[in-house]
Amino acid sequence: MEMDFQNKWNKCLELIKDNIGSDRFNTWFACAKPIAFAENRLTLRLPSYFYYEKYEDDFYEILSKALKRVFGQQIRLEYEVDVVSNDNSAKVKLESPQQSHVLKNKLVNSYHNTPIEKREPNFDHQLNFSLNFENYCVGESNRLPVTIAEYIADNPGKPEFNPFFLYGNVGVGKTHLIQAIGIRIKERNPNAKVLFVPMKHFQTLYAQATINKDVPGFINWFQMMDVILFDDLQELSNKTGTAEALFPIFNHLQRNRKNIIFTCDRPPMELDGIADRLIDRFKWGVVEPLPNPDYQLRKKILEFKSKKNGLGLPEDVIDAIATEIDGSVRELETIVNGLLTRSIVKNAPLSVELAREVMSHVVKRTERKPINFDMIVESTAEYFNLNPDAIFSQSRLRDIADARQMIMFLSHKHTQLSSPAIGAKLNRKHATVLHGISSIKDRLQFSKELHDALEAIESELFK
Repeated sequence: MEMDFQNKWNKCLELIKDNIGSDRFNTWFACAKPIAFAENRLTLRLPSYFYYEKYEDDFYEILSKALKRVFGQQIRLEYEVDVVSNDNSAKVKLESPQQSHVLKNKLVNSYHNTPIEKREPNFDHQLNFSLNFENYCVGESNRLPVTIAEYIADNPGKPEFNPFFLYGNVGVGKTHLIQAIGIRIKERNPNAKVLFVPMKHFQTLYAQATINKDVPGFINWFQMMDVILFDDLQELSNKTGTAEALFPIFNHLQRNRKNIIFTCDRPPMELDGIADRLIDRFKWGVVEPLPNPDYQLRKKILEFKSKKNGLGLPEDVIDAIATEIDGSVRELETIVNGLLTRSIVKNAPLSVELAREVMSHVVKRTERKPINFDMIVESTAEYFNLNPDAIFSQSRLRDIADARQMIMFLSHKHTQLSSPAIGAKLNRKHATVLHGISSIKDRLQFSKELHDALEAIESELFK
C-alpha cells in the first residue's frame, strides 16, 4: 500500500513537471516527500511554511488537477511543515485549501511558542557582502569609529559599546561600516540572526502589523535577532507608534546582550519628536561621530576606488581631487566613475584638466575661500569674545581653554596642518593638541552649547 501511494505521487510529479518545466519543478517540488496516505488523504512533508504558501498560491490549480487525475476526485491533501529545522517535535499539519487561514494561525502560534534558541526565522538579512571591512578605507579621521566597529564585530554579545550609535553626514560611509559589522559576525557564525533594516522599512513593517492587528508578533519577531543594524534612525522622528514598538525591542535585546547598532545623520540630543526615554537609551553604549574624510583619507579612498575600477589615477590627479573636494565618500566615488566614463568616451588620458571637468559636471559645489589657521583663531576669538593674544597665553581659564581646543579641532578639520604643526602655532605639545581635538569630539555628542558654537564659527569662516 505504501509503495502504491508513492508511485502514484511520482506520476503526479511527472504531470506537474510537464506543465511547469524542469527548473521550476526542481526548485519547488523535488523536496516534497509523501509520508502517509489514508482515507483518501495524502500527506506531504515540506521543508518550510514558505513552500506551503507557494503551493497554495501559485501551484494549487496544477497540483489539484494532477492529484485528482491520479488519485481520484475524492483526494484530500495535507502538509506536514517543519516549524524548527531538524526538530521532529516542532511540526504542524496544514490542510489544503479550505482551512488555510485557520491553520496558518496555528503555525504562527506554534512558532512563537517554540523556545527562542530553537527558532530559525526565514528572512533576508539584507546584508550586501561587498560592504565589508576589507573594502573600507581607514585614516586618522575615521580610525576611532572603525576600531569600535571592528571590536563589536569580533566580540558579539559583549556589553561594551552596546548600543553603538554612529552619526554623520550623508555619504560618509555609515551604512558601509555597520554592514561590515554584520557581515563579519555572519561570516564567523553563519547561524547568527543578523538583520540590517532601514528605519523606513521598519516603519512599513510596523504599519502592516498594525493593520493586521499583530503588533505583538511584529515585536516578538525582531526580539529573536542576535544583531540588528538600524539605518537612518532620524526617520523615526515624530513616528510615535513606531518608536513605541522599538522600545520593547531595544530593552529585550540589550538585556539579553544582543547587539543593537544605529546610524543617524545627527547625534541623539538633536533628534526631535522622539521620547526622552528612548533617546536616553541610545546613549547607554557609545555615541560616535563619523566625520567627513580628511585630506589624507580622501587620497586613500581615491586610490582604492580607482584601482578597483582599473583606472590607476596619477598622483597629481588624486591630489587635485582630494584638495578641491572636501565632501563625502559618495562624492569621491562619483568623480572616479565620471573620470572612467569620460576617459573612455573621449579616449583621453587621465589628467588634472579632465578631473576638473568631471568635478564641474557631477559635483555641486560652492566656491569657498581657503581656510587658514589665522582665520580660525580670529573667528573663534570673536565668538568667545576674547582677545586673540589670550589664546596663545598659558591661561587655563575655562573660556580660553575651550576656545583653544576649538581652534585645535577646526585646524585639524579644515586645514592640512598636522597635529605637531598646530601645537607649534599654539605653543602647545603634540599630545595636548590630540587631547584637545578628542575632547571637542566627545563633548559635541552631548553639549548643545558647544555644537552651536561650532556651527556659528564655521558659518563665519565660510561666508
